[in-house]
Amino acid sequence: METNWWKKAVIYQVYPRSFQDTNADGIGDLKGITQRLDYLAFLGIDALWLSPVYESPNDDNGYDISDYQKIGAEFGTMADMDQLIAEAKRHGIRIMMDLVVNHTSDEHPWFQDMLQKGKASTFYDYYIWRDGTESQPPNELQSNLGGSAWTYLPQLGQYYFHLHSKKQPDLNWENPQLRQAIWTMMNFWLEKGIGGFRLDVIDLIGKVPDEKITKNGPKLHEYLQEMQQATFGNYDVVTVGETWGATPEVAKLYSKQERHELSMVFQFEHINLDKQSGKRKWDLKSLDPQELHQVFSKWQQALAGQGWNSLFWNNHDLPRIISRWGNDQEYRVKSGKMLAIYLHFMQGTPYIYQGEEIGMINYPVSDISEIDDIESRRMYHERSQQGYSKEEMLRSINAKGRDNARHPMQWDATKNAGFTTGTPWLPVADSKEVNVEAALADHDSLFYTYQTLIRLRKERSIIIDGSYEIVETGNPFVLAYKRLLVGEELYVIVNFSAETQTYQLATDLSAGEWLISNYQQQLSQQLLPYEGFAIIKQ
Repeated sequence: METNWWKKAVIYQVYPRSFQDTNADGIGDLKGITQRLDYLAFLGIDALWLSPVYESPNDDNGYDISDYQKIGAEFGTMADMDQLIAEAKRHGIRIMMDLVVNHTSDEHPWFQDMLQKGKASTFYDYYIWRDGTESQPPNELQSNLGGSAWTYLPQLGQYYFHLHSKKQPDLNWENPQLRQAIWTMMNFWLEKGIGGFRLDVIDLIGKVPDEKITKNGPKLHEYLQEMQQATFGNYDVVTVGETWGATPEVAKLYSKQERHELSMVFQFEHINLDKQSGKRKWDLKSLDPQELHQVFSKWQQALAGQGWNSLFWNNHDLPRIISRWGNDQEYRVKSGKMLAIYLHFMQGTPYIYQGEEIGMINYPVSDISEIDDIESRRMYHERSQQGYSKEEMLRSINAKGRDNARHPMQWDATKNAGFTTGTPWLPVADSKEVNVEAALADHDSLFYTYQTLIRLRKERSIIIDGSYEIVETGNPFVLAYKRLLVGEELYVIVNFSAETQTYQLATDLSAGEWLISNYQQQLSQQLLPYEGFAIIKQ
C-alpha cells in the first residue's frame, strides 16, 4: 500500500511536554499541539512526529512506557489524541507516533505481573532473565546510561537485562507471544489513522546478551520483516528507525524497498563528529567541516537507489544545531539559514525539530541542580567520582546535554514565551528576540527560509530524484555539492565558518537561476560569514 509520499515530505518533530500548555500545569499537552496546527500548516510540513505521549512514570521522559494504549494524564486523553489526528488530517498533516518496543517501563503491567507471580507469570518470558548471584552479574555489558546492564531481583535469584535505566527492562524479542502482543498494539494505532512510526532504538531488538551483541543482532531484520508484514505493511505510512549503530550497508538492509522493512533510518555518523575518537559524547572536540561533508556525501552516494536517507540536525536528544555548529551570537540567523540550505537540498526526508525553524539555541546552566535529564545527571555523578572538575562536566553538559532541546517552545516575547501561564516544567529561555511571533513578522527571518525550502522540495523533482556529486571548492570551509537530473544541475555552496572565505569552482554559474540565498543573490569568488545559496546552472 506504500505510495512513498514521504520521499517528498518534510517531517516536524514535536516534544509534546515542551510545545504548548493549555491547562496551566506547566506541561505541554495534546490540545496545545492541536491549537498550533495552523502555524505548522503555514510552515508547510507534511507530518508531525510526536515524542511519546503514552502513559509513563517518566523516568526517561516518556521513553519508559507503562501502557502503550493509554495517553499519559499530563498530555490529555485518548479523545484528545483522536481529535489531534482528525484535525491534523484536515490540515493535510499526518501524525507519526514515537514507539518504544525495545523496552518498557518496570511499571508496565507485564513486568508488574511478573514481580507478583515470578516465573509463573504469563509475562515472565516477555523480558530477558539470567541466573546469577547478587555480587556477580551474568557479564560485563554496560547500560547506555552508564553502569551495569543487569539488575538483580533477590526474590527470583535472577538478573533482568536493561540497556537503559534499570526502570526500563528490555523486552525478549525471541518470544513469539511478545511479538504478537506488539503487533496487536501497533495495529491499534494504525487503525486510528496515524501516518507512521518512529521506532526508538530499533537496532537493539535483535540483541544477544550472552554473546555481548547489543546492536544489529542476527535476527533483527527477520523481526522487522515480520513486523512490516503483520502491521504497517498494510497501510500507507512512513516508518523510520533510530539506529545509532548503522553503517550505509546496514542502512540498505533496513530501507531497500524490496526488503519490506522500514522507509528509512536515522543514522548518527555525522552527529558523532565533535567527540573525541573512541570516547563518549561528553569528550568534546571541534568539528572539521570537511569531515562532516565527507560523511554526508558518503551516505548520499551509498544509499542512492539502494535505500533512503533521513536528513536532520536536531532532535529531542541533541543540542541545538546553531549553538553546536553554527554561531548563536551575531550570526545566529545567518548560520541557521546556512545549515538549513546545506541540508535540505540533499536526497532524503528532512526532519525539523520544534524551534529549529525560528533559531532556538542552547540553554546553558551553572549547576547540576538545574538539570532534568537522566543521562546528564548520571554522567555528572560518574565523572565526579572519577575526579573531573565541576567546570569540565558542566562545559560538556552545556554543549551536548539533552535538556538543551527540551526547554519549552518560544511562541512570543511574554512571560514564559507563551508556552504556559503556569510554572513551566523546565525553564523557558529569554524569548525577547527569538520567538514565533517575531519570526512571522520578519519576512527575512529563518522561518521563511525553512518555508521556502519546504516549498522547493515539492516543486523541484531534482531535489527528490537527482544524483549527488561533491563539488571541489579549493577551501576546506566552503562545502559544495551538486544534484543532477536529466540535464539539470543544482549547485549548493555554503561557507561553514564565521570568516569571509574565497573559493573557486570549475564551472560558471553566473547565468544561473537562484533558488535561495541567505545574503544578496550575487555571485563572486568570496563567501561572507555563513553564506549559503542554491542555484540551478543555466
